[in-house]
Amino acid sequence: MSKKKATIVTYGCQMNVNETAKIKKILEENGYEMTDDIHDTDAVFLNTCTVRAGAAGRIEGKLGNLKTIKNARKTKMIIGVTGCVAQEEKEYILERAPHVDIVIGNQNISQLPDIMKKILAGEAEHVVLTNKEDELPPRIDANFGEGILASVVINYGCNNFCTYCIVPYVRGRERSVPMKDIVEDVRKYIKKGYKEILLLGQNVNSYGRDFDNSDEVNFAKLLEEICQIEGDYWIRYVSPHPKDLTLDVLEVAAKYPEKIARNLHLPAQSGSTKMLKAMNRKYTREDYLNLIEQIRKSLPNISLTTDIIVGFPGETEKDFLETMDLIRDVKYENAYMFMYSIREGTPAATMEEQISEEIKKSRLQRLIEVQNENAKEYSLSFLGKTVKVLVEGPSHRNNEKMTGRTSENKVVIFEGDISLKGTFVDVKIVKAKTWTLYGELI
Repeated sequence: MSKKKATIVTYGCQMNVNETAKIKKILEENGYEMTDDIHDTDAVFLNTCTVRAGAAGRIEGKLGNLKTIKNARKTKMIIGVTGCVAQEEKEYILERAPHVDIVIGNQNISQLPDIMKKILAGEAEHVVLTNKEDELPPRIDANFGEGILASVVINYGCNNFCTYCIVPYVRGRERSVPMKDIVEDVRKYIKKGYKEILLLGQNVNSYGRDFDNSDEVNFAKLLEEICQIEGDYWIRYVSPHPKDLTLDVLEVAAKYPEKIARNLHLPAQSGSTKMLKAMNRKYTREDYLNLIEQIRKSLPNISLTTDIIVGFPGETEKDFLETMDLIRDVKYENAYMFMYSIREGTPAATMEEQISEEIKKSRLQRLIEVQNENAKEYSLSFLGKTVKVLVEGPSHRNNEKMTGRTSENKVVIFEGDISLKGTFVDVKIVKAKTWTLYGELI
């Protein structure tokens, strides 16, 4: 008898990638074989994102496609929706797409096997389970596949309520995972051979603030505790909030240069204090630049990346030029730049002075041009240097070459053998392009 098959389609952030890895493990332990072929599967789960306005539309399109496939099948096919769209829309999904069997929130995925059995046995037609958003979900093992990168969630939810963001409304308030559970998870994945551990939270810097002993348990202490684990690995974390990044975190990073990767993602969102106030970011342009100065002083070789929103309601040309100046001054290695899009249910959606698409596109293109120069300049700074690289596997464009990333998160292409996959190697950089370094294996 052939195994049942299951498919997970993942949208959105690293938090969703982590939850997909957990769902994958749950399904495998319950007799399912994973497949990417939605035409030949017994269960499909869409792990959804609702951060941007267009995301929900894409999910509706995918659900329409799955309806056609489901109707053409002779055997039962379960369709499930999880992730942020499930948490936000709940039973409304079934009203628009009655062919969906399961709508399940991020907090409830451990209950999937029982729910699926009930549906297959005809004991339930549809199940909507999206409660417990103010509790910690049960700890679940995860299957991250390649054995290179594993992620561990350190806190759930968000208390910041940026005016453009829906996340606090669908993920709930901040809840920190006990430190011993996090350390145990990290130790487990390192023992399994994972070389990069990604710590996840909507705001990692607020870790522990919801505990009674928040003076003793914080993000810096968590990093220090993890760095005591023996093994050959490095740690990354996303995303810190500039208002909560403290000097003790920088001190720990400086103390463990081999364990904590030399890359820091610090979302600015805007270079204009007026816009930052409208976004409810709780820091000024000057605060942000002072923090950058402290980071550079503590960690001279750090690579910085950021998020930028252009065309936020009320953004004038002067405000935009201040963002351009910020990009030039900080010289980010990379920046994730977006045009503001209206997200229903957030305060920014009803703000006056919405910016036209034409102006937003123009500003985004101008910003990209400046950032591309920064990225190229940063890449050229690696020429002639020997760097430590975590090998991820064959290059997508040339199977005869290997690809990996440096501690600074720069992509490196070099000639090497597949046996190097999942190991750390030293590579001398001989060529540099805007986004990619090319080197020779030492």
